[in-house]
Amino acid sequence: MNRPLISVVVPCYNEEGNVNVLYERLCAVFAQIPDVRFQVVFIDNASVDQTQDLLRALAASDRRVKVIFNIRNFGVLRSPLHGFFESPGDALICMACDLQDPPELLPEFVRLWRSGLKVVIGVKSQSRESALMFLIRSWYYRILNRISETPLIDNFTGFGLYDREVVETLRRIPDRRPYFRGLIAELGYVRAEVPFVQPQRNRGVTKNNFYALYDAAMMGLTSHSRVPLRLATMAGFVLGFFSLLVAAGYLVAKLIFWNSFALGQAPVLIGVFLFGSVQMFFVGILGEYIGAIHAQIHPRPWVIERERLNFEHTVADLED
Repeated sequence: MNRPLISVVVPCYNEEGNVNVLYERLCAVFAQIPDVRFQVVFIDNASVDQTQDLLRALAASDRRVKVIFNIRNFGVLRSPLHGFFESPGDALICMACDLQDPPELLPEFVRLWRSGLKVVIGVKSQSRESALMFLIRSWYYRILNRISETPLIDNFTGFGLYDREVVETLRRIPDRRPYFRGLIAELGYVRAEVPFVQPQRNRGVTKNNFYALYDAAMMGLTSHSRVPLRLATMAGFVLGFFSLLVAAGYLVAKLIFWNSFALGQAPVLIGVFLFGSVQMFFVGILGEYIGAIHAQIHPRPWVIERERLNFEHTVADLED
């Protein structure tokens, strides 16, 4: 009987210090799982260091290493999804190239998958990154989970194993900018959660700058919750009613103390700035939703590829 094929999908950008180490650790891990075949699918987001040269060398020495080179940097969201949908395995494992997703968890992922589960994910119970950043992430997940229409998964970054059935289900969803972490929860497959302590990055620098993190956070918010839009409407009603009460109070005070009561500029300025800031905040929220709609109606490809390596080999060629 043919052994199942596991495709490990690894997006990378400027990871010259990590690609070889990750490859060696993956080989060592899968040596412990002799009843499966594996391949590593690197998708490079137009790296400008030595990453591409190292990937070419790996692909030349091992046909189980497949590489997709993007023509430019398409961001940390689109590129991994393209690699995910282009990988041919019976099950796919998504993991980061920075070694903060421990390859040593993969035997447990495969064992749970072979027991019949379609989704096996890694969940960060602790992290050796900045304590402040981990706290902020935890708060974000908790808040998003509370306001989401679908219960989401705390401290889940996408690291996990997904059966081919799940991959094909995701492929059929006509979402041009899917929030992958939320979709996995929304699909409703029975899943196993494997806790792990996220190690600190030792080589290179993170590609998740403030803008990338903000973009992912807003995508999760606009994809899975309408609460902010409803808050805007309710805030309008509440502040409008409050304004009427304040106006009525000032009118009564003026009528009673006609000669001695002066309105003054301070309350007017405070009120103007208060209502202006509230309006700007909710206009920004509305803009995020409109931006999400705008991204959906443009049928752009995930990425444009410049080159592929080792994709011409058939499944039979991958037998050890």
